[in-house]
Amino acid sequence: MDVSLFLTSFSPVFKAVFSIFLIILASGLLVRFKVISQENIKSLSVATINVFYPCMIFSKVLKNFNPVEFHYWWIVPLSSIAMILIAMAISAFLFCKELPRKKNMIALSSLMNAGYLVLPVGKMLYPNQFDEFASLCFLFILGLSPVLWSVGKFLVTSEAGEKMSFKSLATPPFVANLFAVLLVLTSLKLFVPDIIISTTSFLGNATVPLATFILGATLGSISFKIWPPVWDVLRVVSVKFIIIPIITIFVLSLTNLRVEYPLLADLFVIQSAVAPAANIIIQIRKYGGDKQKIGSVMFISYLICLISIPMWLSIWRIMG
Repeated sequence: MDVSLFLTSFSPVFKAVFSIFLIILASGLLVRFKVISQENIKSLSVATINVFYPCMIFSKVLKNFNPVEFHYWWIVPLSSIAMILIAMAISAFLFCKELPRKKNMIALSSLMNAGYLVLPVGKMLYPNQFDEFASLCFLFILGLSPVLWSVGKFLVTSEAGEKMSFKSLATPPFVANLFAVLLVLTSLKLFVPDIIISTTSFLGNATVPLATFILGATLGSISFKIWPPVWDVLRVVSVKFIIIPIITIFVLSLTNLRVEYPLLADLFVIQSAVAPAANIIIQIRKYGGDKQKIGSVMFISYLICLISIPMWLSIWRIMG
């Protein structure tokens, strides 16, 4: 392995992830020192789920989703769903003897922070291609978002014995995603007034910093005296940061995507190695769930993420 080439790839990615980690750390400290209360964070979580995040989804879909320009756009969201389902299947196998009690661990193993972490990383790594990177990232989220806000929300927030129902799946972000995609695919978005798109975009721009802040505040409020079982953490971490990246790189190596579309190949590698979705914490804040255990596992995951993203992307690059 070329160590100098590895370090050249590793350093900028680590700096990008570390900058986000600093925001998480700062908000966590604000909660620790009681500058921000738990009631404040809960209110922010409710507003983010019911207003800001649906606005972001709606505006981004209508502004950036253009099936005509990218004929094979459907490959990206389908790849996202495939990555999630494979991770869910592996995690379900590893936790099979403890289900449904530990079904929330399946969500942590499979649902990635596809936007809040990946977009800032892309901004730093691909400054001249960021618009294109953001569009590809959006297409990836197009596959993730419906799963995250339906099945994912059920896995994380449902009580023991509770069955999945359409009412429990029809969250505001899920409805906004499906509605916006329908408007685009039927060309009805042409009849949506610009003032609606600009207003929802304005509100949606608050989503990423708010979600990052809520994540840090929640992680900062967990007790560091109570930790989840080591075996649970090891299983989540092994799926999230080892097995899925290896499978992703193996599948990519069987294709010619590295040559034909290197930016998309890099995106897949980054997404395979990113930490669990910040929205899992927001879901718990609004709908309930094991905040202590989920927060503890996510805290460990975000520390590992500082190394996992730059490491796997560097390995992918030097393989070429």
